[in-house]
Amino acid sequence: MKLAPTLPDTPALRELMQVLHEEIGLPEHKAVSLQTSINLDLGCNGSDAQHLMETLEQHFGLELADYDAYRYFQPAGNDPHLKRKAKGREGKVPLTIGMLYQAINAGHWDTQTLEA
Repeated sequence: MKLAPTLPDTPALRELMQVLHEEIGLPEHKAVSLQTSINLDLGCNGSDAQHLMETLEQHFGLELADYDAYRYFQPAGNDPHLKRKAKGREGKVPLTIGMLYQAINAGHWDTQTLEA
């Protein structure tokens, strides 16, 4: 994996990058930065995304009370209800490595703060 030189060198970020590498894989030839979106840039969706977030919750003790998977990820499998999209869930919001890193440092997911 190729990391951008601007990434902070902290234990939490090193652990996060290791978890991301193990769970979803990281590109070999493209530099990964805090702005890299795991859903839009790296294609993480469905059950992979669900498993990733569960792993982050357990590994880092991350509180996900304010987290809404549908804001960021397509659901797993064929969902017959996708024809009728819920209000506010039409387009997916980029979920960046920086957002995950901030949430880990804070210990909880705060959608408004992380998306600002």
